[in-house]
Amino acid sequence: MPIQAASPSDSGFTTSAPEKSNIRWAVCGLLFLATTINYMDRSVFSLIEPLLHLDFMGWVPGLDHAHQTAYDINYGRVLIAFQIAYGVGFLFAGRIIDKLGTKTGYALAILIWGCASISTSLVSSVVGFMICRALLGLGESGNFPAAIKATTEWFPSEERALATGLFNSGSNASAFIAPILIAAVTLRFGWHAAFICTGSMGLGWLVLWLLFPYNKLRRGATQTQINLAPVTQGGSLYSILLRHQGFWAFFIAKGITDPIWWFYLFYLPKFLNDNYGLDLNHVKYPLIVIYTAASFGSIAGGWLSGFRMKHGHSVNSGRKFALLVCALCVMPIMLVPHMHTLFPTNAWPAIGLFCLATAAHQGWSANLFSTPTDMFPSTSVSTVVGLGGAAGAAGGALFTWLVSHYFSLHPMLIFTLAALAYVTALLIFQLLVPRLGVTRTT
Repeated sequence: MPIQAASPSDSGFTTSAPEKSNIRWAVCGLLFLATTINYMDRSVFSLIEPLLHLDFMGWVPGLDHAHQTAYDINYGRVLIAFQIAYGVGFLFAGRIIDKLGTKTGYALAILIWGCASISTSLVSSVVGFMICRALLGLGESGNFPAAIKATTEWFPSEERALATGLFNSGSNASAFIAPILIAAVTLRFGWHAAFICTGSMGLGWLVLWLLFPYNKLRRGATQTQINLAPVTQGGSLYSILLRHQGFWAFFIAKGITDPIWWFYLFYLPKFLNDNYGLDLNHVKYPLIVIYTAASFGSIAGGWLSGFRMKHGHSVNSGRKFALLVCALCVMPIMLVPHMHTLFPTNAWPAIGLFCLATAAHQGWSANLFSTPTDMFPSTSVSTVVGLGGAAGAAGGALFTWLVSHYFSLHPMLIFTLAALAYVTALLIFQLLVPRLGVTRTT
């Protein structure tokens, strides 16, 4: 069956581009920038929180922080509006991107979240914040489905996890850039400018993305894609996915392990403050070290699976070996509650365990995100990744509830669950998908 040349459709392939063009790394760079902007946009609201002590937010002058009940409720409502929209958006963002194609779908996603961010600068009510943050969540839910689809279209199997690890490290880069940038902008122009700044960065990226000849330069349809094409033929895509064990392996793994990352993001500063007295000014240095380690783990974990494939191992062996290494490296996190007893005035042993766990999680994530590209054709990858993201969001909400009720009294329970989550997810994955991938020729 001949491969036809690219049509004007965004979902067509080209036969003129080389199979492994170095331009693919420029694409990876664009994905990294988009992911960095994505996380900066979502973090703005929490970074400017001290500047939101306003009348319309329910702040009562003269009361201390502990008694600002109305403000706390309103602030929480805005956060929840984003989280719900982000989780719901995953349910359909992936399918829309698969329908429109990567270039158009990604452009639409960042247009929505960039405009939503800029619009936030105009609001003067809690409801206005909620609407704008919900729109931001809907737009941002398209980032990972589109980015993973792009790696499928530009990178061979042995490089996809590395490419994923590289662009996913943008989530850690934002942790360095956003606090410095937002502080400088708000100091000079006020809190409204923070939303304009990050939203404008998204629209700037959109211009670069639209100018880049994505469909003209990307590689042709590979033998792997031809072999995978029948997987989603013969019925409705959703009905096929629900009967496919590979879909459930990815879906369950995301639902089990994504919540652990959200736990680190939400509770790590609180843990270091409660146990070692590190305030906001002193906790930033451990956080920089931890996020640097996470970036290293994201790239190293992605490299590991590709290294094994390039040295004669199968896709199945390469991916699962990397997943196993990452799952085992997370397990020492269960020792964290003992560190305060052993080193009551020294936080760095516990920080070291957090570094190992976050690095291992990001390496795990780079490889797990690549597994749909080994099981499904690129025309359905965004849908699978989106549904997996929804599972991760739902699992995150459930685990956050569990942590909020039991973390203070039973920290060992929480850290033990975090330690065992990855091994459990990998075991389930192995039972559902004993052999990953298809016979590979490219």
